[in-house]
Amino acid sequence: MENKSIYRRALKLAVPMMIQNGIANMVSLVDNVMVGSLGTEAMTAVSIVGQLMFVFNLAIFGGLSGPGIYGAQYFGQKNTEGFRNTFRIKIWICAAALLLGIAAFLFGQETLIGLYLRGESGSVDPELTMKLAKEYLMIMLAGLVPFAITQIYASSLRETGESFIPMAAGIVSVVVDVVFNWLLIFGNLGMPKMGVKGAAAATVIARITDMLIVVIWASLRKDKHTFLNGIYSTIFVPKDFALRIIGKGLPIFLNEFLWAAGIAALTQCYSRLGLEIVAGLNISNAICNMLNVVFVALGSAVGILIGQMLGASEYESAKNNAFRLMWFTGLICLILTAVLISISGVFPKLYDTSEEIRSYGTWFIIITAVFFPIQGFLNALYFTLRSGGKTLITFLFDSVFSWVVSLPAALLLCSFTTLPVMAIYAIVQSADIIKVLIGYVLIKRGVWISNIVAD
Repeated sequence: MENKSIYRRALKLAVPMMIQNGIANMVSLVDNVMVGSLGTEAMTAVSIVGQLMFVFNLAIFGGLSGPGIYGAQYFGQKNTEGFRNTFRIKIWICAAALLLGIAAFLFGQETLIGLYLRGESGSVDPELTMKLAKEYLMIMLAGLVPFAITQIYASSLRETGESFIPMAAGIVSVVVDVVFNWLLIFGNLGMPKMGVKGAAAATVIARITDMLIVVIWASLRKDKHTFLNGIYSTIFVPKDFALRIIGKGLPIFLNEFLWAAGIAALTQCYSRLGLEIVAGLNISNAICNMLNVVFVALGSAVGILIGQMLGASEYESAKNNAFRLMWFTGLICLILTAVLISISGVFPKLYDTSEEIRSYGTWFIIITAVFFPIQGFLNALYFTLRSGGKTLITFLFDSVFSWVVSLPAALLLCSFTTLPVMAIYAIVQSADIIKVLIGYVLIKRGVWISNIVAD
């Protein structure tokens, strides 16, 4: 009965997140296919900017994760003022990330985009790709502020166990995005035909919609979410409290930022073997990201549930349930593997591009799918370690590993061997098995079990 209860609680938290993120990724997929109909250069340009935005988004996610650990434990402890202060510090973190992110994109856009255009290609025009990427990026910058505000509110609501409203807001914003993509990319119903700029504008409109729904709804339900009462009476937090959270959260921020940067660097590394590979990865990522929301959402649910147990000092229950949820996540990912492989040959045909790029897309999908169970198990391991505040361990475990093992391996294989890119991609993916083994030992030893809000 206890097993069934923890699975139900995990799914109750995770399913709304899966639906929200799944629909958001479905929109991204539809956008991708729509933009893909404009040509390979347009698809590649949007893919490159997507990699850069991915780094920023993960920086926001990482910055909010430190306060989030405390938020989940404070909620388990029923400490409203402590929870309120975690919300306020999220505002400061996002403000800093926005200033740095916008400055980097404004002043370094050509350099950042150019990193992906160094490979040779007989079918992709790098100058046109650069032009389209810069146009797309400049409009996307307008969506960064509403995105950050939405994440502040949505993450805090989820830490209290409320994941329905962020999901509902996400669904509405997705509909808005699809409609405006159809209108602005192709100029339907008398709207201007804007191409990739239309795709960016639609995303910005959708993000503003998402923010308004989450903020307005949460503000109208302060009777339920009492931490919002007087939340803006001050935006300052006690110095000791801020330093403690920043000290605990800084490794997470660096981890998420460096991990995302590592993924972007890996893509840049593969692009040296040909610009067609970037387009093939874009096709693969569009559909794989559609399904990896399952284990990402389950990982987030694991972190919240285990964090609440630790905050309530239920240590034995936390340890037992951590193992149950890890295996549960891994098994679900086996189903996703079968789904991805079954559609790997069909999905790339939706794109108006060359047969070579479609072939790359198919094989990238298959290889990614094979490692889905490893990724699901690993994601649950990561959030379990983080729930107890062991952020330095997760920093070493995740991003440091990527930069010390995965990226050098890819760079060496791409530069000094004649292996095909698919073999290199599979070898780099398989390196995560090392992390699974290390993480399992750490979980088994219980080094992560800690109540960081006991005082």
